[in-house]
Amino acid sequence: MSDHTTGTREEWQAARTELAALEAEHAALGQKVTEQRRRLPWVPVEKEYVFDTEDGKKTLADLFDGRSQLLAYNIMFGPDYEIGACPGCSNLGDELSATRVHLNHHDVTLMCFSRAPIDRLRAYKERMGWEFPYVSTYGTDFPFDFGLAMTPEQAQEIPEVKAMIDDPPEWLADWGRQVGAKLEDGLREGPGFIAFARENGSVFHTYTVMAPDPFVAPYHSLLLHRTPKPEADEPRAWRKDEYPD
Repeated sequence: MSDHTTGTREEWQAARTELAALEAEHAALGQKVTEQRRRLPWVPVEKEYVFDTEDGKKTLADLFDGRSQLLAYNIMFGPDYEIGACPGCSNLGDELSATRVHLNHHDVTLMCFSRAPIDRLRAYKERMGWEFPYVSTYGTDFPFDFGLAMTPEQAQEIPEVKAMIDDPPEWLADWGRQVGAKLEDGLREGPGFIAFARENGSVFHTYTVMAPDPFVAPYHSLLLHRTPKPEADEPRAWRKDEYPD
């Protein structure tokens, strides 16, 4: 038997009306944030980057695939990961393929980046059943220039990262075993979205958002926020082919 509060339909409606006002306030703030996000200055990308893709070498401009907007998610899958990408990032990746057709019709190309070599990305993509373009930033300055990864020296300069490396909680140590990397290597990768625009032959960096922002989370976690029971206290994320059942 649940120990949650129960009540009459009238009591539920009164509480729901109060919540609706808060939700409307939240939605209005969200719209204000979106407008301010789109007012950010665009920064020209003047450095030439060349990536390994499943279709050969491509420049950043090539990745737009003829569209004027590029949105990419950086999956935590570094060259030192011996087992596979971050399970949490993999959860998010599971939900990207189906939305591409809609984004394409809004002039947006959606893809993912990782720092592991392209042959490893190709194999992992096949394992996960993903359909989005998966691009390797291996051997380029791109992830470091745009804050998607840290050098060993940079990681050591961040007290929170250094503390987690020196004395990791059990869930983080377990995560290291899941990806097959030492934490000093694994935690140098950053999960986040990065956006670019292309106009008049030039490419511009427009926006970056990194975890733990709620946007950098699997959509199913947002759906769970609408369910009646709190989420189980389970810090571990599972790849879809690794659930115990």
